[in-house]
Amino acid sequence: MPILGIVASSNYQRVAPDTGAMFPLGMVSVGSAGASSIDFTSIPSTYKHLQIRAMASTSSSTASYFRFNSDTGSNYARHMLQGNGSSAAAYAGSSQTSMWFVSDINVSPYVAGAVVDILDYASTSKNKTIRSLSGVDNNNTSGNNAIIFASGLWMNTNAISSISIFPLSGNFQQYSSFALYGIKGA
Repeated sequence: MPILGIVASSNYQRVAPDTGAMFPLGMVSVGSAGASSIDFTSIPSTYKHLQIRAMASTSSSTASYFRFNSDTGSNYARHMLQGNGSSAAAYAGSSQTSMWFVSDINVSPYVAGAVVDILDYASTSKNKTIRSLSGVDNNNTSGNNAIIFASGLWMNTNAISSISIFPLSGNFQQYSSFALYGIKGA
């Protein structure tokens, strides 16, 4: 039998798709009026993890934070390591009302970048954890250049269906952008 006949008559099985693939779930680009918060709502529970990628600046040089499912209670813990090329610092807090998204986002035109992983967000049997890597370079105008590694804990077993991101004060500036992705898991 020719080779083609062997392939055609065998029990050929299709290869499964990449289970680590990322799928865009939403994107927000801030308009000229600015935004006091960025909200992702109605997040489907069909993925293993979530990831947020952001490039942002604020109207005041402050940190930004995020919350899950509109929970404003003291149900969060946060940890952060920060370095600026000449010194390092560490911060921690328990019984917080939010988690760090990016520390010291600077005033436009300088922007901070962040990648935040939200692990096992749809699980209803464990608390939720995050890890993030962010950084800012403001051309050394105020000494707030930094790279930040942070982790956080939401002490709640509910599946995450909404995420709110907000600066401590002021607004996110025009052209700030935030993208939410779902990550398929094994």
